[in-house]
Amino acid sequence: MIGIIDYGMGNIHSVQKALENLGGETFVTDKPQDIITCEKIVLPGVGAFSDAMQELDKSGMAAAIKQAIKDKKIFLGICLGMQLLFEASEEAGNTPGLGILKGRVKKFIAKRELKVPQMGWNQLRIKGECLLLKGLADNSSVYFCHSYYPDPADKGITAATCDYGNAFAAVVSKDNLYAVQFHPEKSQAVGLKILKNFINLC
Repeated sequence: MIGIIDYGMGNIHSVQKALENLGGETFVTDKPQDIITCEKIVLPGVGAFSDAMQELDKSGMAAAIKQAIKDKKIFLGICLGMQLLFEASEEAGNTPGLGILKGRVKKFIAKRELKVPQMGWNQLRIKGECLLLKGLADNSSVYFCHSYYPDPADKGITAATCDYGNAFAAVVSKDNLYAVQFHPEKSQAVGLKILKNFINLC
């Protein structure tokens, strides 16, 4: 069973629908105690980092997420759900994150040829073997909508990068934890392949 965390930050049902269409058994929850029963967990999200952390802390879900990852449950963060795994974000000052991964979330610098936020398709530069990306070709295109990006302190956890003015971590992988900055549920065949890989992880 895949538990999808609901903390009021958007796109939950599109993620659920995509997983269920691929054969995944899912349920949406805002209760920390439900996380204990899940085999896999998804933390999606669209919105403000500080608001998201406030909701996760208030509900007790922040502690539940940390425990679930410590207990080796297979975990996927998507977009804001990826950023929240890091120590802090430049958004709204230096708002502390969950601190599960070392590093910070930084804002893109707007340039004449690059608009912020990045909205649209970009190509993955796959760096090495990652079970979440199994079967994907290098330069596969995925869909982004974000103004901030994670900068891991340990570059070894970066499984794929994209370039938007500078190279940034688009996929990270560490033990049982996976996270993507893009939206697999909006990335057509490539995104569905990634979600299917997640369902098949054990």
